[in-house]
Amino acid sequence: SEINFLGRISHPNLVKLLGYCTDGDEFLLVYEFMPRGSLESHLFKRNPNIESLSWNTRLKIAIDAARGLAFLHSSEKQIIYRDFKASNILLDENYNAKISDFGLAKFGPSGEDSHVTTRIMGTYGYAAPEYIATGHLYVKSDVYGFGVVLLEMLTGLQALDRKRATEKQNLVEWIKPSLSDKRKLKGNIVDYRLDGQYSLKAAFETAQLILNCLESDPKKRPSMEDVLETLEGINAIKDRRKISKNHCTKSATM
Repeated sequence: SEINFLGRISHPNLVKLLGYCTDGDEFLLVYEFMPRGSLESHLFKRNPNIESLSWNTRLKIAIDAARGLAFLHSSEKQIIYRDFKASNILLDENYNAKISDFGLAKFGPSGEDSHVTTRIMGTYGYAAPEYIATGHLYVKSDVYGFGVVLLEMLTGLQALDRKRATEKQNLVEWIKPSLSDKRKLKGNIVDYRLDGQYSLKAAFETAQLILNCLESDPKKRPSMEDVLETLEGINAIKDRRKISKNHCTKSATM
């Protein structure tokens, strides 16, 4: 499956398949080396030597991953990734993000069909509810998974954690009802390691994007092109803050 997809497509935000070989019953794939490891390892500190990601870096990673998914969805024959999660987002030396592991990818619907029907696979906590319930896989099923990962990046918490209290084990079920509350957003939801690194406006717009991605009806979710555009707008808020601060500094010295 991975050779089938990665052998025919190429994009800066998809991991490169360099080659493959067989050894008896073993089938070996060779990918480009991604020295920073996975987004998962940085968010959830799998290694104590790995540094925490800043707000700006998390936003950059989200934009990179959105570009990768948008490319898959807009290719001549749409590709549904089907297993979007933090462990499948790999980082190079400069924290450029690339989507990896196309083992579960499927070609999207053809003609007037809205979905493909397939055996339910993927990772619980990230898989879209319509897919889990019916086996119907939509292009926008990937958008749901993206929303879950974006929520992980905002909170610094895993999508599913059996160590948390029962009512908090599923991150989406726990946090989603509070995402529209600005007071809770800044005080209880955003990863405490990000304190002082973001504006409330940027955090709130990120939370609203997450809510849109997590819509229960796939038709109501934005396309990945729309998600990308929104993220770039949030990134511009950061840039405007820099410009504003520089202007204030110059004005104070005049």
